Amino acid sequence: MYLPKTEGILIIAAVLLGGCSVSSDSIWPSFSGRDPKPPPPETVQIPPSQAERAAVGSPAASAPPTLPTTPSAASLEPTGTFVGEKVTSLRSELERLKVALNRHNANLQQIRVAITQNAQRYHGTVAAITARLQLGTTPGNPILVGQWNVAQSELDRVSGDIGTLNTLANSIAADSSLAAYVLESARAAYSLTGAIDEDHRQLALLEDDTNRTVVLIDRLLSEVNEDVARQTAYVANERGNLTTLSAAIKNGELQGSSLLARAYSASAPPISFSTSSTPRSGFTSGGRSPLVVIRFDRPDVPYERALYTALSKALEARPGANFDLVAVAAGGAGSSDIALNQSRVKGFANDVLKALVDMGLPANRVSLAATTSPSITTNEVHLYVR
Repeated sequence: MYLPKTEGILIIAAVLLGGCSVSSDSIWPSFSGRDPKPPPPETVQIPPSQAERAAVGSPAASAPPTLPTTPSAASLEPTGTFVGEKVTSLRSELERLKVALNRHNANLQQIRVAITQNAQRYHGTVAAITARLQLGTTPGNPILVGQWNVAQSELDRVSGDIGTLNTLANSIAADSSLAAYVLESARAAYSLTGAIDEDHRQLALLEDDTNRTVVLIDRLLSEVNEDVARQTAYVANERGNLTTLSAAIKNGELQGSSLLARAYSASAPPISFSTSSTPRSGFTSGGRSPLVVIRFDRPDVPYERALYTALSKALEARPGANFDLVAVAAGGAGSSDIALNQSRVKGFANDVLKALVDMGLPANRVSLAATTSPSITTNEVHLYVR
């Protein structure tokens, strides 16, 4: 068959171009707007293990409390009744309480970061001193003396952070009283007249939300108390190690660890931080008389000296004694008064516990408990020898 010359050339060109279609992308530029380069490989973030977090002293090893949210909070419209106004007022108090709780939690995480950084700098300085003493040096080496002063300053910063934790614990305990007030007021509002069904539905939601917030307050206060006990024991132990290190610098050679630390580790059981802002209820004395009774009938009760004297005499008679610290709430005219007394005496018991730890009593030798006594008119804290 005869084809015109022009059509034959076009057919041959089409065949040749069709055969080159596979490699045309590598010859001609792309006008599709897509990057011809292959995409970069994905980066997979592997979270650190628990051992790695512990190695760097990460405060994120324990997750912070998460505030609850009421699913139907957006639908809580004012009802126009007196009870509805009461619900609105109490919910406003609860929202302010949540904001304060978030702030306290953020402060706790900041304090933990500061303690970790101060402790890391302290141990780095002590390690440098120990390494130099291990090789031997001149007695009273001024370089080591300067490093020892730096280490003491870092340890003082950790001790200052303990005071900040105590202040934070007092603020959280105050919020616990406010939460108890909101909860009791919500329960009491059920008996008010002039309410509609929507008012009771909103009261139920408010009560549930407040109960969850109370749990978070207890958890946060428990974490702060545990941090205070842990850091207090840590600082006390490192004070003894610094004293021993000072003597080693004076002699120019390392003699060993603190005798106090070795005696404690050899005779005492390991510390278990079981303190909690929610003491175990249903305490019974079993016929025992309290060693100390502290009556909180006025602000700033000066109980530390008497407590220390009684505790010293008890430990002289029984060096291995353990103790029960009991928060005794006074009976009130109604359930609301009793709830407020229980919340307040819980804060008083935590203050006494901090005083005991500051006096040098190991936290694992004190057990917290709580009870209510209708025969007393003011809140008390009792200390029993167990």
